[in-house]
Amino acid sequence: MDQNILLQAEGLVKNFHVPGGTVSSVAGVDLEIRRGETLALVGESGCGKSTLGRLLLRLIEPTEGKVTFDGIDLGSVSPARLRALRQRMQIIFQDPFSSLDPRMTVGQIIEEPLKIHKLCASKKEREERVRALMARIGIRPEYYNRYPHQFSGGQRQRIGIARALALQPELVVCDEPVSALDVSIQAQILNLLQDLQQEFHLTYLFISHDLSVVRYLSDRVCVMFLGRICEIGPAEELYSRPRHPYTKFLMESVPLPDPDLRKEDKDLLTGEVPSPIAPPSGCRFHTRCPYARDICAQEPPPQLRDLGGGHRCACHFPLENG
Repeated sequence: MDQNILLQAEGLVKNFHVPGGTVSSVAGVDLEIRRGETLALVGESGCGKSTLGRLLLRLIEPTEGKVTFDGIDLGSVSPARLRALRQRMQIIFQDPFSSLDPRMTVGQIIEEPLKIHKLCASKKEREERVRALMARIGIRPEYYNRYPHQFSGGQRQRIGIARALALQPELVVCDEPVSALDVSIQAQILNLLQDLQQEFHLTYLFISHDLSVVRYLSDRVCVMFLGRICEIGPAEELYSRPRHPYTKFLMESVPLPDPDLRKEDKDLLTGEVPSPIAPPSGCRFHTRCPYARDICAQEPPPQLRDLGGGHRCACHFPLENG
């Protein structure tokens, strides 16, 4: 395994049984996350992004497939070994209020991982570490004994970030971490995440449906549709020249503040959103794709064809000009 790859997923599948059938939330995903990078995972709501993030951390078990973290197969380790590995992998949740226990003070919330993993010799040492971390993420240390409801949404998300960083992890999954915040607060949190990444040498998987946020933060972008990855590549390359029709649609859906920059010749999607219980045959996007041909309805596209420069696309007919 390439030493530059921190986490690798191979053939990941996650099925959920629901009334009326089975939903394949993740349907055969191969993915690599490199040390020190921010890999953005984007797609519409319900495409399987958050499920994939949890599979990569082994917070839920896959139906099929394998996840390797720093050369270690997470599916084959003992519970004790997995518990130790959790120090190196953390998650920041979307809703900063529901992810914090309202009965615990901020100090207790951030301190809890340290207690669980027994990383400090004494309560005094834990408290000193927590107060230092609070100051670093922009929460005044004298608020140590306050409760979550006494903070704003942006402050609560900072607390969630502090909790995730308490164990000094290497990989952090950021699951829509700014989507519940006002735009002005979003920028502050994104700047904080960037600064922390550089300071603590973090690797991010940044899950989002907001492509303007993703462009600001990411090194590479991975686009997901109905449980499958349809395109992945360097951020600037993917934004300037999307090769999959679905990626192009997502890019053209981003609101632009300047009307003069808006394109009038957008390719509009047609048809209904496919059901995840009964996905279309062939390419899962073909029922809405303006470029679809007969083969798209009959055969799944080749798995992430290499287009050069680290840009890969799962499409029978990749777009030439984006």
